Amino acid sequence: MSKDFKFVLNKAGVRELMQSEEMQDVLMEHAKGIATRAGEGYDVFVGKTRANVSVYTATESAMKDNLDNNTLEKAVRS
Repeated sequence: MSKDFKFVLNKAGVRELMQSEEMQDVLMEHAKGIATRAGEGYDVFVGKTRANVSVYTATESAMKDNLDNNTLEKAVRS
């Protein structure tokens, strides 16, 4: 690689990308897949100001299932 190469991150472009509806849609699609693989009692939270999603236990039975079996971790890996 050439020593003259310099990478400059376009911060405004990254900010725009991370706040875009398209990025939110991609993340939501992945999160819904994880929640579906995890099973009943798991839900998705969507961030308001930046593209982020969380899959969480929405019921006590899902909470117990996740504690006993690491269900969310397994759903992410599959």
